[in-house]
Amino acid sequence: MAKKIPMRQCVGCGEMRGKKEMMRVLRTVDGQICLDVTGKKNGRGAYLCKKEECLRKARKNKGLERSLKMNIPEEVLDDLEKEFTSLKKEFEKLESE
Repeated sequence: MAKKIPMRQCVGCGEMRGKKEMMRVLRTVDGQICLDVTGKKNGRGAYLCKKEECLRKARKNKGLERSLKMNIPEEVLDDLEKEFTSLKKEFEKLESE
C-alpha cells in the first residue's frame, strides 16, 4: 500500500502540494513570526511554495495574516522575505549537489 503524502495549500497561489515541498511560516506562542524549516515547531503555521512570487502574493492578498490570525507589520514581512530568499538559495545548493 502506498504511503499517504500530507498535502498543504499555499497561502500565496492556493496550490495544493506535498508538505515536504513547502515552507512553513510560524506564529509562535509569544506572537513572533519565523520560518519553520523542520515543520515541527509548536505554533500556528501557514504554508508557502518555495517561490518568492508566492510570498509576494501572500503579502498582497494578506493570506499569511488570515492564516496566522494576526496583523503582521511590514518590517516583519520584509525580514521574512530576506530569510525566505536565503533559505531558498540553500535549498537550491543542496538540490544541485
